[in-house]
Amino acid sequence: MQAMWDVSALVRAIAETLGDQFGAVTVQGELGQFTRAASGHSYFTLKSSDGAASLRCAMFRRAASGLDFYPQEGQHVEIWGRVAVFEPRGELQFIVEAMRQAGAGTLMAQFEQLKARLALEGLFDAARKRAINAYPRRIGVVTSLAAAALHDVVTALQRRAPHVEVLIYPAPVQGVEAPPLLAQAIREAGRNADPDPDTVIDTLIVCRGGGSMEDLWAFNDERVVRAIAASPIPVVCGVGHETDITLADFAADVRAPTPTAAAEMVAVARADALAALAALARQAQGRVQRRLERDEQRLDRLQLRLARPGDGLQRQQQRLDRLARRLVEAVRQQQTRQSARLDVLQARLAALDPAHVLARGYAWVRDGAGQPISTTAALSVGDAFSVVLSDGRIEAVVTAALPGASA
Repeated sequence: MQAMWDVSALVRAIAETLGDQFGAVTVQGELGQFTRAASGHSYFTLKSSDGAASLRCAMFRRAASGLDFYPQEGQHVEIWGRVAVFEPRGELQFIVEAMRQAGAGTLMAQFEQLKARLALEGLFDAARKRAINAYPRRIGVVTSLAAAALHDVVTALQRRAPHVEVLIYPAPVQGVEAPPLLAQAIREAGRNADPDPDTVIDTLIVCRGGGSMEDLWAFNDERVVRAIAASPIPVVCGVGHETDITLADFAADVRAPTPTAAAEMVAVARADALAALAALARQAQGRVQRRLERDEQRLDRLQLRLARPGDGLQRQQQRLDRLARRLVEAVRQQQTRQSARLDVLQARLAALDPAHVLARGYAWVRDGAGQPISTTAALSVGDAFSVVLSDGRIEAVVTAALPGASA
């Protein structure tokens, strides 16, 4: 005769048998129907890769508090724990003691490989980075319309710079369809880089909230990274939380730790801008006031001069008198110098006067034509000549020539 089992006893026996048979095991699959209760416990299903089977799982608060990521449906994870039975319902479940993202090592390897290749092309060079316009007219935002990041960015901009226009370029930020649509939205925004003040976008924000590496993988896609690097508009990347790093961060001109931080970076707060303008206005007003004061002083001096024209004429007359005295003195000194020079010349001329020579006992002998005679050979017997002495002239005739005779 078969033994009769009580339901509780049978369920408990099955649980013990399963526990003894499997012990602690690791299972890999896809998260589904993930919920977190107010108690801190988490409940979800783990589905097989082919979708043919699923396993109910429970992760109590103690184990859930040790997670380093936020589990989301669709993620591939590895869980470690034990097979159990939920006795009130007699349902098979898996008690999870630890969980980690599956394939994270493979994704990181892909990340590093693509990063190295794009870095060699110069896409991440610091020399390519552009400054962000602190006083933009329009800001473009590329993100999902359903993303909390969009609300954070718009709220921050409305609070800080309500005068700045915001243009949204919607695109999914997660999933296989996200990369091409994100790249397309970035390129579309880039068409408004022209200098037309009515359409120009000064800065482009590319953003989304935090998540796992798989969640953010669209921003590690080569198409998105190249679109950011090629953008004619400076790009601020605000993807994930502060510890999240994507290749889009390296390609962007500026990396922001969060979407809200990106909004705070792209525009100076209106209050700060108004304070800066007020300071400039005070500075300009002070300069104008000082210039007016200098001009007023100059006008005062001119008015004082015009109010006493006699003073100016008197100063002019005094100046003319000084010049006249200097001119008279200069003429007198010039006359003195010329008179002294004339005396010297007269003395030299007197020294050369023939009369003075004759007074010393010399005579001046001339032939009949009045030409001077200096030798006896110039006269012959019978020639007439005259002798000029200091007190008169003697007319004579040569009667004899005596060559070689001396006085």
